[in-house]
Amino acid sequence: WMSHPSVYRLWQRPFAEAKLAPFWAHQGRSTVSRVLDVGCGPGTNAHHFAELDYLGVDLSPEYVAHARRSHGDRFAVVDVCRDEIPGAENFDLILVNSLLHHIATPDVEQMLGRLALRLADGGAIHILDLVQPDGWGAARLLARWDRGDFPRPLAEWRSLFAWSFEVDIFEPYSLPAHGPTLWNMVYFKGRRR
Repeated sequence: WMSHPSVYRLWQRPFAEAKLAPFWAHQGRSTVSRVLDVGCGPGTNAHHFAELDYLGVDLSPEYVAHARRSHGDRFAVVDVCRDEIPGAENFDLILVNSLLHHIATPDVEQMLGRLALRLADGGAIHILDLVQPDGWGAARLLARWDRGDFPRPLAEWRSLFAWSFEVDIFEPYSLPAHGPTLWNMVYFKGRRR
């Protein structure tokens, strides 16, 4: 049921903006002109980049069709583990929001290596993802509902990110920021080696 764009947007609505809080705390818009949103879903983050040269890519044709209806023709169906990113220019900002916990480690390594090649000099990649919940409980149940088979502990996330990028920031955080924690996330900001 999460593959339907409207169900996914409804599921994300309560915390979509809170998930991005570390990103906004560490990224100004003044130095950015070209944005790549990897795993853009149905255009969840596109409104934040309306004035920029933006490309959202996702594996799901349904999500991309929904994003195009909502935000224009700045989206492409791309399997980021296997396909080339469209266009020849590099990106000042690459955003990977809550995607990697859906992808097996060898494919994540390949994808991050490909993304490193598309990052402009002086640009930054920003990755936000689910940290593997300890034990069983509400956090693990919510993670399973999100269909992610590959949440990882913090040490594994750090190792994966550092494999392709210089680490600027590696910061765990909780959702929601106030009240009981639903699940834990990690925010990473990195640069090309």
